[in-house]
Amino acid sequence: MKYIKQFNALRVADVPLVGGKNASLGQMISALAARGVLIPDGFAVVSDAYWHVITANQLQEKIIAALADVTNADDLERIAQAGKRIRELFLSAVIPQDLLQELYQAYDVLSAVYHMQACDVAVRSSATAEDLPGASFAGQQDTFLNVRGYDALREAYRKSLASLFTDRAISYRMQKGFDHLKVALSVGVQKMVHADRACSGVAFSLDTESGFRDVVLINASYGLGESIVQGLVIPDEYCVSKVMLARGYASIIKKACGSKETAIVYSNDISGDATKTVSVDVAKRAVYALSDDEIVQLAQWVVIIESYYSELNGTWTPMDVEWAKDADDGRLYILQARPETVHAVHHDRRMRVYRLTATQAPHSICSGQSIGTQIVHGIARVVKDARDAHAVQKGDIVVTHMTDPDWVPALKRAAGIITDRGGRTCHAAIVSRELGVPAIVGARDATRAVKSGQIITIDCSGGMVGVVYDGEIPYTVDEITLDTSTKLPVSLMLNLADPDSAFAASFLPVSGVGLARVEFIIANHIRIHPLALVEHEQLDRETRDQIHELTVGYADGTTYFIQVLGRAIGMIAAAFYPRRVIVRLSDFKSNEYRNLIGGADFEPYEENPMIGLRGASRYINSRFASAFALECAAFTYAREVLGFDNITIMVPFVRTLHEARAVRDALAGHGISKEKGWHLIMMCEVPSNVILIKEFAQIFEGFSIGSNDLTQLTLGVDRDSELLQQSFDERDPAVTAMLTMAIAGAHEAQSPIGICGQAPSDYPEVAVFLIQSGIDYLSLNIDSVIPFYLRYARA
Repeated sequence: MKYIKQFNALRVADVPLVGGKNASLGQMISALAARGVLIPDGFAVVSDAYWHVITANQLQEKIIAALADVTNADDLERIAQAGKRIRELFLSAVIPQDLLQELYQAYDVLSAVYHMQACDVAVRSSATAEDLPGASFAGQQDTFLNVRGYDALREAYRKSLASLFTDRAISYRMQKGFDHLKVALSVGVQKMVHADRACSGVAFSLDTESGFRDVVLINASYGLGESIVQGLVIPDEYCVSKVMLARGYASIIKKACGSKETAIVYSNDISGDATKTVSVDVAKRAVYALSDDEIVQLAQWVVIIESYYSELNGTWTPMDVEWAKDADDGRLYILQARPETVHAVHHDRRMRVYRLTATQAPHSICSGQSIGTQIVHGIARVVKDARDAHAVQKGDIVVTHMTDPDWVPALKRAAGIITDRGGRTCHAAIVSRELGVPAIVGARDATRAVKSGQIITIDCSGGMVGVVYDGEIPYTVDEITLDTSTKLPVSLMLNLADPDSAFAASFLPVSGVGLARVEFIIANHIRIHPLALVEHEQLDRETRDQIHELTVGYADGTTYFIQVLGRAIGMIAAAFYPRRVIVRLSDFKSNEYRNLIGGADFEPYEENPMIGLRGASRYINSRFASAFALECAAFTYAREVLGFDNITIMVPFVRTLHEARAVRDALAGHGISKEKGWHLIMMCEVPSNVILIKEFAQIFEGFSIGSNDLTQLTLGVDRDSELLQQSFDERDPAVTAMLTMAIAGAHEAQSPIGICGQAPSDYPEVAVFLIQSGIDYLSLNIDSVIPFYLRYARA
């Protein structure tokens, strides 16, 4: 055939003939099918057919004439007029008979392959200049789903050709410097996967926010994949470690259940639209769209695809993959794959650190998933329909339900984007990364909470959660270029609490994590008191309902605790692997534990919880034994199920040698011991630890100084008391004497010692003192690492 090429006959070299999307599909089918990657069959209508239609209908001069007055990519009015005129030319064009015959013949062959009289197909554009590094034409042209029969196929092909001249496509080509008449369109016709009764989504072979390359990020929702791309839903999000996957572990380090409120399904309405949007059953929304086995299989395929294209291109090529699950055979399929076009070509290693500088806590309006790390402020422009996007002025912050490719010309003028719906791989998120502006997606009620014309601030500097504040909140931006060849006088590590910030933090010049706090994970991710999950029968109905709502989708409450905590620990360990990650056992005080769901039923009232039931004494208390067992099981899950052998466990607040031995034995009772390959250290934060440091060194393998508690207990100052703040000072001679004794005693016992307390982060002179005293490592807060590094790099 002259105008038709079967997918299995195509290779990447065929981009000029069939465009990047179709060439990629052909390459994958021929090279990866033998490795178990399933891809629906189909064919491409080559770009020569596009020129054949233009020539047969004498369209070239008419297109040139229509575009004659369009000289500015931001002149939306003229672009709209020209685009409408050119699309009408294509929609009224006659498809040459020889092309039509080949199209029908290829369709009949495809139908026969699937044993159908007229199979359902997806008709997708594939521009001859798309999906090249630096140019992402994805979404610039239209896609048509659930196309059946000759007539529907012919019209879908005609509409695909016309979509090369949508307003957004014209504007994008002008911005990227492509000649309109040198970009042709091939059209792919691919067998539909019946995901309308199952699920579908997208996957990336890297973390889309930070560019961290050792994970696969997967989004999933019910129905056809357009609901995710269009930002109609907040999808499930899964994250898998590539490193541990290669070592044979089913290393799912994150599972976040999205709301998945709607799904796009087949309409089965011959005279109307091929698809429709329906509401998803409430009970189904709370369940993960993919099983763990399916998540792992999909991640393995994404790794195979990335590895293949990286080898083919001779350089690392992160991939953006669309996938779907077929409801009839229950199998997963890859629909298309293309190079990721943001991190693949951006190698600027300058760091821009954004920080709010308001003296008082600003008023938050709403929050959602942050895209990027910037802070911006501007005038909010609430626009609920793309037809009204002309109202967006340069520097506005666009607030809308969701975006699609029709929004792109307006978004180029925006300083930021906020959407009610969508996840990290929706259209608004993808465009914001490409344009380099911050976005907050999935903010749910932003279009109601934010008023048009209101001055607002978008803050994406705090990790996964982005916040919208009222007013113009002051902030600073530090632009830093690091010379990582500078040798520091001491090993530098990081204090970390939020697993969602771990991937970005992994790029900091540190040798690992000196303190990972599981209290943050328990309070913000689990939210339930561990004993409430073990002894839930005694709880009131309202509390049991809260627990059920959070734990639905897990076998039981204890499984929920173990897997959520274990995966969060694994996420931090994955970010820094193979660097050491020291994770501290939970150090909640009883008043803090009471704030968890169900906590009031299990926690005592203590006059001074700061020196009450906490740390080691809690772990060996018989009342807390079952909760400690859950925590140990979570650490074991992170190591043995997820594969992270770079985890060191740190025991906090050990008052006596008896407690130290009892905790060591309790850990061993749960399979955590030096003999089984675990590394166990303790906090040095009680004066008894300093006085008997040589004896404690016989029980644990090292120490990390907790300067907050050590200062509190040395000076007898309640560090939570506002009245005594002036007396709480880590630089007091009594405290520095304790620090000196601890370092000297540990080294005399041939035991390593570092510090993870606040002091060296707050006071540079304390860091200097500790280095001069011979400390083995400093573990600093995230915002203190760069200033410390620069200070010593300059010296």
